[in-house]
Formats: sequence, structure tokens, C-alpha cells
Amino acid sequence: MYLGIDFGTSSVKALLVDGEQHIVGSASVSLEVQRPAPGHSEQEPDAWWQAMLSAVDRLAADHPAGLAAVRAIGLSGQMHGAVLLDAAGTVLRPAILWNDTRSTAECVELEASFPELRAVTGNPAMPGFTAPKLLWVAKHEPEIFARTATVLLPKAWIRYRLTGEMIEEMSDAAGTLWLDVGKRDWSDAALAATGLTRASMPRLVEGSAPAGRMHADLATRWGMRQPPILAGGAGDNAAGAVGLGAIEPGSAFVSLGTSGVLFVTTDRFLPNPDAAVHAFCHALPGLWHQMGVTLSAAASLAWWASVTGRDEATLLAELEHETARAPIGEGPIFLPYLSGERTPHNDGAVRGSFARLSQDSDRASMTRAVLEGVAYSMRDCLDALIASGTQVTEADVIGGGSRSGAWIAILASVLEMPLHRLESGEHGGAFGAARLARLADTGEDPALVCTPPRRVETFLPDPAATKAYAAGLARYRALYPALARL
Repeated sequence: MYLGIDFGTSSVKALLVDGEQHIVGSASVSLEVQRPAPGHSEQEPDAWWQAMLSAVDRLAADHPAGLAAVRAIGLSGQMHGAVLLDAAGTVLRPAILWNDTRSTAECVELEASFPELRAVTGNPAMPGFTAPKLLWVAKHEPEIFARTATVLLPKAWIRYRLTGEMIEEMSDAAGTLWLDVGKRDWSDAALAATGLTRASMPRLVEGSAPAGRMHADLATRWGMRQPPILAGGAGDNAAGAVGLGAIEPGSAFVSLGTSGVLFVTTDRFLPNPDAAVHAFCHALPGLWHQMGVTLSAAASLAWWASVTGRDEATLLAELEHETARAPIGEGPIFLPYLSGERTPHNDGAVRGSFARLSQDSDRASMTRAVLEGVAYSMRDCLDALIASGTQVTEADVIGGGSRSGAWIAILASVLEMPLHRLESGEHGGAFGAARLARLADTGEDPALVCTPPRRVETFLPDPAATKAYAAGLARYRALYPALARL
């Protein structure tokens, strides 16, 4: 048996998987985000810990024999978050999260002070990344920075609590702006640019490698026969890729979660930082990946649902019955920059907008505009990947938004490629983490373990819709410069 635990922004999910890769049980515990000031997004690390304990406690109660047989644990989780520890390993302040935009000014300062940043890390400085957060702390909370002995990412802090060891793996480390992504090692120059050294960083391992053994008292708590080893694990998207079997160069998926991601596996380091493409290490040795990221994908639909007082399912149902109201590409346009944008603009300050509203604009047409706006932002991601030399010919679709056939159909026509809905695309990083746990335990060939799920439905581009969306995309792109000046 193997246990995968995913530490998301909104919940912690634990998944128990057997030797045949069947899911035996799962448990999830919700989390809340604190926003103490505009643009700030924080969580208390202890909230992750308590949620994880509760989730695994539930599994132990519901599946005691399965928990007893767990041999290894894999962790995945939200990337980029900064957990600051003093010399005694005590948390100094709430963790600053991936969707926190307070460090915009520090990003400019970091690139100015370390011009080689993009060449070394493969990425531009963005407020979501970890390094600018430390510059912000040094400037605004100097007493905290002075006491900071170690910086850990969220799942590395959980590993520290589980094992007593400070270890991180490559895919998550690549999102800090402190890793030489091509060399898969910490960059002394990048660390120095933020006033840190290797002494502040955890030890690095590959995601499929053993990375500590769980404390015996926790194994006793959950009735485990022996304290399991932990795998290196993965950042959330790399873990999702492992769960989907996206471990061959060229394999791709679109994630319609809170944020939107276009993920492509590569066999080498292929950066395109000027278009805000993320070039990270994959969770397996010898592999990298690229990502285009839009910060508000399903989050845009959730926001629109809250504004209209409808749930998301009702909005989508209304849309299905109102498709003839306005020709495709001629109705309202929505720019989904509710929390700023990453690819291709790298603009944490820009905010979203509706445009081209008319007397005919109703709730259904504006719902469609939200779905189309996210699709346009994903097309921006695709074109940025293409500009870096990557070819994407088809992709799987995962995340909560994948439940909407209407949304996938829009995406297929905007992206001009076949998109596939999967038999089981909702387990996210936890399933990939469980697979990495198995690899750390057995040393098997990843190709034998990380197989793809069955595709159950394929959405092909509609030629007429693709033509209409090309005109809509041009209008969408023309609006960004005006929004950026506001």
C-alpha cells in the first residue's frame, strides 16, 4: 500500500492506493486562506499539519488494514510558498502563498540586481515565486528576516514535521528562483541575490527517490506495521503529470483548476522567460517540463457564480440552453485577470474586466464570456510554448473545469487541437504522489508504473467556431494594454 498526500490551497487530500494502483480510500479536509491586506495571501503552516492529521486519521479509521500496510508516502502540494524557520525550526510567520502579489516591486529589484536570473533559473521574477517574497520580508519585516535560518516550501515543511529532515525535490525547488534548473542544483548566485546561502536551503533529491522515514510515533498513531519511507514527491502540477502518465516528451495536459495550466513534458531544459513560460524540472530524473499559467481559471467561474448568486452548475446549465443568443466571438469579452496574470504578461497588478457589453448581454452570454476568456488566456499560454520551440498536438484535460463539456469544447476550438476527457482526472497530485512513493519503495521503471488513465471522450475543434474565436482572440488581446495602464 502507498499513501499520497496533496497539500492544496483549499484542502489537504490523502489517497490510499494499493499495489494494483486501485484507490482504496480517500479523505479530504478543507483549508482557508487569510488575506490580511490587498494582494496578500497567507496560511498558517500548522493548519496544513492539522488538516493532514485529520485526513490520515479518517483513512486509518475507515481502512485500518490498508493503513497498516503502507510502505511509503508521497507528498505533493502547492508550489512557491515561503515557510520561514528560525535556527530551532520554529515557524516565524504565516506562509506567504503562490497567489500572493505583494512582492511586485521586489521582482523588478531582483532582476536588476541579478541580470543572469532568467538564464540560470529559466524563469522571470514573478510575485508568486519564492525568492521575491524573501526580499519583501527583508524590506518590510527585517526582524523576521534576520531570524530566518531556513526557508522551506509547504510540502518540505510537512516532510520536516513527519521525518525531522529538511529535504526538497527538484520540481518544487525549480519554482523558487533559487535553483539552476538545467543543472538541477541550488544556484549560489541566485541565493546571494536574496541574501541567502545554501545553508538556508534543504537537501535536494529527485521526486522518485527516498527522502526520509516517518517518525515512529506517527506510525503508531495510524497503526502502521513499520514507519514508511517518504518519497521526494512533487509540486502539484508535476505530481498531476505523474498521475496522468505524462512522463514522455511531448505529453501534455490542460488543468482547469483554481488556476489554469498548460503542461508539456520535455527531455531537456527549454526556457522562454520573456513570455513568462515556466521551465521547471519534472519529478523524475532526466525530465523537465514547461508550463503556461493563467492565475484564475475555475476561480473565474467561481467568482462569477458568487456575483450572480448562482452555483456553477446552474450557470453552465443556463449556458447550454442559451447558446443561440449571440454568435460565437461576437458577445461580451471577459479578461480573467482577477489575481493578475502570469503567462504571457507576468503582471501581478493587472485586473480583470468585461468588455463589449450591450443591451443584449445577459447572464448566460456573460457566463460564456467567462469560459471563453479563460480559453483565450490558455491560447496565450499555448502560443508562448510554441514560441519556445515546443509543439503540442493534443492534450488531456483535468481539474474541476473538466466536468464541463461545454468548456472543453470551447477550449478545443480556441486551442485548435483535440482535447481528451479522462476516466479519472480528479485525483490530482495525491495519486501522482502515491506513484512516486511506490517508485521510492521499489525502484521500478517509471514507465511501468506511471501509465495514463483511459480517455473516455475526445473533443475536436469545430472549424466554424475556430474561425470565430480567432476574431474574438484578437479583440481579447487588444484589451490588455488598456487594462495594464489602469
